[in-house]
Amino acid sequence: MANVSLNGYLQNLETALENKDGMFAGDLLSFSHPHVASPRLQLESPEQQCEQWFPQPWDELIAAHLRCCWAVANHDFVEAHSCQSIVVGAFIKIFQSQKDENWALPIMFAVTLDSRLFAIRADLQISKRGRGQTGDKLEKAAELLMGCFRICASDNRAQPDDSKKWGMLNLVNQLFKIYFKINKLHLCKPLIRAIDSLPIKESFSIAQMVTYKYYVGRKAMFDSDFKGAEEYLTFAFEHCHRAAQQNKRLILIYLLPVKMLLGQMPKQSLLRKYDLLQFADVATAVSSGNLRLLNDAMEKSHAFFIKCGIYLILEKLKIITYRNLFKKVSLILKTHQLPIKDFTVALHMLGETDIDEDEVECILANLIYENKIKGYLSHQHHKLVISKQNAFPPLT
Repeated sequence: MANVSLNGYLQNLETALENKDGMFAGDLLSFSHPHVASPRLQLESPEQQCEQWFPQPWDELIAAHLRCCWAVANHDFVEAHSCQSIVVGAFIKIFQSQKDENWALPIMFAVTLDSRLFAIRADLQISKRGRGQTGDKLEKAAELLMGCFRICASDNRAQPDDSKKWGMLNLVNQLFKIYFKINKLHLCKPLIRAIDSLPIKESFSIAQMVTYKYYVGRKAMFDSDFKGAEEYLTFAFEHCHRAAQQNKRLILIYLLPVKMLLGQMPKQSLLRKYDLLQFADVATAVSSGNLRLLNDAMEKSHAFFIKCGIYLILEKLKIITYRNLFKKVSLILKTHQLPIKDFTVALHMLGETDIDEDEVECILANLIYENKIKGYLSHQHHKLVISKQNAFPPLT
């Protein structure tokens, strides 16, 4: 197929469209298919040939695809993105006209995926040239994907098998990838509502649901909904294919901080298996209440945590580390009336030498407010008075 002639390619595509064979047509319009490597199909101006074979707007779509092959062969991804935008725009016109059928969904999946991937490379190319703003092309791709999404979402026919709604989750997962990359997570909320309200939600493929739950879990984590994040990310991890080790590792990068915030520390064997030993000292520090070790671990893996976007989430573990340290102090003192100065001394011993009793009171007040300690502060006596029963309730 890599050396197919132009006429051979156009004839194959014409046959696929006439037979409403969306899978074959999608392959013939996808850049993961070997036909794109054929020099015979890398045409700068293919409009005339396409007009002879196809009606509008199919001719426009296919001509733009062939010009896109030419642009990619010349490593011009800004032009490739422009051509692919025309492809998706033409497809939207076609898709809107197909009122009672969804056979073209595989074509939509192929052309929208390439639109997103070319947008990433175009933005990178623009950034290297020092022209334009990074993310502009991805935003354009998102607009086109939303055009497809609206068509799918507005299909209210009773026959679920022929419904365009089957294309919604694929588009949502692609849009999530864009919104996370350009840091516009607020745009995810209406998409989540749309998917969660779908009657066919439980019938999507496991692979699609794993991707969906992964991104919804990450969104919940950034919204400080840690129990929701744990539920979504656990689903993604447990249902991710066992052979997809890299994907499972990626899920764990976000699941581990969430579980630690809920008081569940990871086993060393799990961290070794997925090459995530950056979390080892963090987990040890939190569970033992060792603030010095926590600060050292955060500093040591600072670059990794920043790159993954979880540094500020891990910073929240400090309050749990305080809680675990203060629990140790209470166990040593064996009383329910704990002098605040003793907590201050413990913190000074762990390197927090700048902290004073007033600041310790603030930390304790936060822990009480968050129900991580059951008790109250006696300002008159400079003491923390804790409950005689379950003073340090479980974090989960």
